[in-house]
Amino acid sequence: MEREYDVVVIGTGVAGADVAWHCRKAGLQVAIVDSREYGGTCGLRGCVPKKVLAGAAEAVSRVRDQQGNGIRGAVSIDWPQLVAFVRTFTDPIPRRKEGEFREAGIHTYHGVARFAGPDRVTVGGDTLVSRYIVVAAGAHARPLGVPGEDLMTSSDDFFYLESLPERIVFVGGGYISFEFAHVAAAAGSAVTILQRSGRVLSGFDPDIVERLLLASTEAGIDVQVNMPLVSIERDGEALRVRAGREGEEKTFGADMVVHGAGRVSVVEELDPAAGNVETDRRGIVVDDHLRSVSNPRVYVARDANPQSPQLTPVAVMDAHIVVDNILRGNTRVADYSVVPSAVFTNPPIASVGLTEEVAEEKGIPYIVNAGDLSGRFTNRSIGQRHAGYKLLIDEASRRILGAHLIGPHVEEVINIFALAIRHGLTVDDLALDAIPWAYPSSTYDIIHMIYPLARK
Repeated sequence: MEREYDVVVIGTGVAGADVAWHCRKAGLQVAIVDSREYGGTCGLRGCVPKKVLAGAAEAVSRVRDQQGNGIRGAVSIDWPQLVAFVRTFTDPIPRRKEGEFREAGIHTYHGVARFAGPDRVTVGGDTLVSRYIVVAAGAHARPLGVPGEDLMTSSDDFFYLESLPERIVFVGGGYISFEFAHVAAAAGSAVTILQRSGRVLSGFDPDIVERLLLASTEAGIDVQVNMPLVSIERDGEALRVRAGREGEEKTFGADMVVHGAGRVSVVEELDPAAGNVETDRRGIVVDDHLRSVSNPRVYVARDANPQSPQLTPVAVMDAHIVVDNILRGNTRVADYSVVPSAVFTNPPIASVGLTEEVAEEKGIPYIVNAGDLSGRFTNRSIGQRHAGYKLLIDEASRRILGAHLIGPHVEEVINIFALAIRHGLTVDDLALDAIPWAYPSSTYDIIHMIYPLARK
């Protein structure tokens, strides 16, 4: 059956949902499609379940860190009970989401959407013809092309494991592996991370990452660098993992191997060529308006947008840009220059703005102010030994160019620095005589980060 719409949205995560709801609110006829359960990555296989798991790991780590400082007695994670708690957040999402779409007058479809022309997609036996098609589809684990790859557990499935095995190997040294590794270690598993190159968490400041590596080692996590995956094979009920450079390979025993080596857009399953939609290895090629360079009917948000940092708040921003450009005729462009990000380990790390590496590549002059905050009573009082910062400052204007943090609550504090960078604030604008920050708080520690630089 052929049906006509103003907007067809592919994907029901935060980006797709926002596009659908706002376009429908503007009076457009809207349809939305998903090949999986409604709710998308963040709600079902990302931010929401991750935060619940990370919260449990943080509680265990906090008690561990404060042993001997007025706290005694161990706590532990009951994994089946924790997963059941996770499901109280995630299980209601698909039905609730679909119900909300239908109540808003948005037509819902289930199945794989495939282009059947520049202005149409097919879903099962239906053909949806539309003025605009918005691709907000998700991603899947990056194919690694090694023997035994099919024996790996996906990061999607990790959230819902019925039990946690004794030995877990995480392949990949990015934020997925590190966040899950800290959860698994707090739950009592022996954890190893294998990173193919010599550097983990490559998007973050290396000095901050070094501090996290020390905290990870203390948590019992074995991080192995220069260990590209060679193969995985069964070893009775267990698994045998071979990794390393040629001639220097090592073997690791595991009860589970988790894929944390990156994700790629599912755009190829959409048959983009049939819609005259140009792609590259990362997704759909778009202009500054997030519109396909080869098919002006098609807009892109979330994972299929190769320009976009793959973070939920950025997906929301992309969605709003797409909506405005559909409704008002390409009036907005995407700007990813200020995007704060965090890794929810124990302790967490966070970053925004320029790293030293990027500043040097761009020839931007800067000065560095870095230091340790573990002696601050806000950290010492909770037994946190790994807390610190690095700020990049423009020497002439005194504006903040970048901020890189490790320690309790840095996922919150980093947003202050993001606001400062976006609005061109200087270190003096954040000083105590400019803002009397709430005290005692982790945000107040900004005063100690900028004290050597702020004008007295």
